[in-house]
Amino acid sequence: MTDDMLERLTIREMIENWVFCRDACLWEKFRTLWHDEGRMMATWTQGTADEFIEMSKQGFARGVRILHFLGGSTIEVRGPRALSQTKMTISQRAPVHDVLCDVVCTGRFCDFWEKRAGRWGLVLRQPIYEKDRMDPVDPAARLQLDPALLAKFPEGYRHLAYLQTQIGYKIKLDMPGLTGPELEALYARGEAWLNGAPL
Repeated sequence: MTDDMLERLTIREMIENWVFCRDACLWEKFRTLWHDEGRMMATWTQGTADEFIEMSKQGFARGVRILHFLGGSTIEVRGPRALSQTKMTISQRAPVHDVLCDVVCTGRFCDFWEKRAGRWGLVLRQPIYEKDRMDPVDPAARLQLDPALLAKFPEGYRHLAYLQTQIGYKIKLDMPGLTGPELEALYARGEAWLNGAPL
């Protein structure tokens, strides 16, 4: 096995640990996946890893349940830096207009990694939101969404954002989607990162 393969296996294990530890509330182990200034971008919160952990704890205490599932990854390593993209789904359950609903959003995690003192760590996680849907948990329930509110949110995470506003979150409206200038800017940022540029 080559050194490059070992580096990519290490990063893939960390990607899997992120999802497992975050969804299981294993916060001490979760924190070890990040460098000190690492930042997390999400529809409902943006900030440092520590801020994300605190917001996640507060949400969990209020009954917020957000779960993740991973698919395949592509990982590019250039010296002490790496960029990965991993297929994922985000699943969240919450009441929407008094109807308990599930939202499933399909997309990718785009992760910026750096190896410092022999240890890989996350510097930035930026999800890419490709498509989503909302379904009542009870298939017989009738759900009527506000079309004007729904239309305010980008197509790739429209239903996820709608649900999250119902439980009090303010939603970031310029996240990368399946296509568009935000996605192109993220790709350019990733290439610059691999070539040594600062974030």
